[in-house]
Amino acid sequence: MTVTDESVTQEQATQQNTLTPQEREWVDQFMDETTLFLGPDPLIMRDHSIQARSPKEEEAIAAGVDRLVVERIRKRIAGALDEGYEMCEAQGAAPGAKWGDLTTAIYTADGDVSYLSCHGVIAFSAILHHPIRYVMKYWKDEPTVGIHEGDGFIHNDARFGNVHNTDQSMIMPIVRGGEIVAWVAATIHEGENGACEPGGMPSGSETPFDDGLRMSPFKIVERGHLRRDLLTFLQHSVRDPKLQLADLKVKITAVRKIMERIDKVIDEVGVDTFVAALRITVEDVDAEVRRRISELPDGTYSFNQFMDSTLKENILIKIACKIHVRGDKMTVDLRGTGPEILNRAINSPLCSVKSMMMQAILAFWWPDLPRCTAAMSCIEIISDEGTWADASYDAPMGQSLQASFRGFSMMQALYGKMSFSTPHKYSNIVANWFNQINTFLWGGVTQHGDIVGNLCADLNGMPGGAKPFRDGEDAVSPLFCAMADTAEQEVMEEEVPFMQLVSKRLVRDNMGFGKFTGGMGYEMIVAAEGTPEWGFMTVTSGAKFSSIYGMFGGYGCGTYPLAMVKGTNVYEHFRQDNKKFDLSIEKIMNERPFPDGKYSTYHMGLQFDRAKDGELYMIAQGAGGGYGDPLERLPESVVRDVELGRISQKVAEEIFGVRHDPTTFRLDVEGTKQARARAREARLRRGKPYAEFIKEFVTEEPPKDLLYYGSWGDDTEELTATLFSIDGPQRVKAPLKELPIIIIPDRRELKITALEARLKELEDKYGENVKHLA
Repeated sequence: MTVTDESVTQEQATQQNTLTPQEREWVDQFMDETTLFLGPDPLIMRDHSIQARSPKEEEAIAAGVDRLVVERIRKRIAGALDEGYEMCEAQGAAPGAKWGDLTTAIYTADGDVSYLSCHGVIAFSAILHHPIRYVMKYWKDEPTVGIHEGDGFIHNDARFGNVHNTDQSMIMPIVRGGEIVAWVAATIHEGENGACEPGGMPSGSETPFDDGLRMSPFKIVERGHLRRDLLTFLQHSVRDPKLQLADLKVKITAVRKIMERIDKVIDEVGVDTFVAALRITVEDVDAEVRRRISELPDGTYSFNQFMDSTLKENILIKIACKIHVRGDKMTVDLRGTGPEILNRAINSPLCSVKSMMMQAILAFWWPDLPRCTAAMSCIEIISDEGTWADASYDAPMGQSLQASFRGFSMMQALYGKMSFSTPHKYSNIVANWFNQINTFLWGGVTQHGDIVGNLCADLNGMPGGAKPFRDGEDAVSPLFCAMADTAEQEVMEEEVPFMQLVSKRLVRDNMGFGKFTGGMGYEMIVAAEGTPEWGFMTVTSGAKFSSIYGMFGGYGCGTYPLAMVKGTNVYEHFRQDNKKFDLSIEKIMNERPFPDGKYSTYHMGLQFDRAKDGELYMIAQGAGGGYGDPLERLPESVVRDVELGRISQKVAEEIFGVRHDPTTFRLDVEGTKQARARAREARLRRGKPYAEFIKEFVTEEPPKDLLYYGSWGDDTEELTATLFSIDGPQRVKAPLKELPIIIIPDRRELKITALEARLKELEDKYGENVKHLA
């Protein structure tokens, strides 16, 4: 029996073994006051839908709003946000701020993103409602915190709603009459955050505690004043305290300037009209997205991707994606994705993956829509918690971009499939944009004596995918920020003790081949000098397995290893013979011009590596995906690419089937026609009936020697994984919830164990009895 009568006596409650209302109140108060720990709220973190109208919004809209006034408010807001963005870009200290990896935004009182700056990272429109909803739920009525005019909340922890932990936000409420009517925020990729490696994106993190600062949303500005106690804590938690202070002040200043502009708008139109305008914008986008989904052909669209590295070991781990379209409903199904690896940095929270889905939707599906939460609100996401794209609280996430960027790629690629046959398109179909962070992270002591850690903005030069009518753009912009810059190396050299000996030079043959070719990427060669302590690292996959694909017959990108020349000082070589200052990765690794150097290649997950003066580190940007059959490319375009040094003669002949005079670059029309005919005939000879091909190609499981993680084939119920036990690696297959915890042993320990076994084998073979130290 449940007692609900407020008049229940103590005696009655005792007899019925229940609590009186007074006792229930005491218990609730006790539980509230003695909460041990507040983590991310699953109800908040797994919800990307817009909130229902608040009574204030309902009342404001019911009163009637002129649509022309709403449009003017939107334009005023856009101008204010762009002004704040430009302030952050002009005044910011972090490379991410200087070169455009940031955004500013305005939110409804309940936290829905209503408008984002026209520049900057669109992905934040899908994620920054989480911390505001958290603040409203847990701190608004908390006596020790509260929300007041002039307060500012900071956060960076991806588990509470961020793309990754290098991004730091400043969120401030707009208060009128003691009531919150909106929120304004600025978010910057700060880089350095005190992680186990400099630069904020550690590929070497093996626990969440290696990921650096993990700020749940907390108040750092109180009634207009920056709290020095918390600021001091943050500065002592990172390698670059000056950067932490400088950009915190920059974000506060930018947000206040935006709020100043918004205050003028509210003074002119009134609070109710302003609140209604924010809400109408959100609802308009939601309705339009539903309408546009209904225009897509019903069906199921599939796209699988594979990552070839944990950034320590070579593995193959899967991200599975199926999009189901039925009428105006769309479901994105991520089941079948590989399990999280509990001691590797590549795991991502689901909210981060969603943010990059939003990036694809608002940049490549429907770029004409206002950048707000509603663009993905009606799209259902199905995902199993515990995968590397939907990681649990205890998983390290220092390199969460590895999963989230693939979230972008699957949405971009599948839009081409879904919209190809639609009569009206809102954007061009584009083959896959390059999706890796091919750049150097760095850290150490500068020539000015400062301890720093950050990254090169070369990552912003991601090449674009080809279109059905045009080649992709070379090294144009990152997938997450259309208007970011690739930085000026001379500016960097004033601040840090290394040079880019080769900077932003396109690499021959580095394109996605096709009827229209994907954009080309450039190479980067760096070497430090004049510092007592410096190092570089890389945080990228794709050295063995292409990270992006082509479209409709086009090729994907190549594979990109890291190359190094250690044990030499190239600056000394240049001083002795300046003719040696003629560098490219191809020339250095093939001709080996520095006789005292040790030449090596490595996958792109290099943990922080201490660099001696003059040692070379060499990488290249990737390439955009190609579109269409390379044999259909205009022969004249192929010859032009050869003449410009964009492709080699070998590629022109073997991939594009073009013949020309290598001296005069005159096209051999008849020779090309014959070569392409032979290539097509060879394809027909290699071709097999589908059933025969499947019988030969499809296997019951992955190759035995492959460290594979994820579903195999169409069955997404069971995952295949490699489990390491005392007896070595063992393959297991089970539903995700039944899989054991996946942990990969330290590769150095494995190597030592193998060497010890070999040593014992040799000792036994030659009868030696050597006593080894334990």
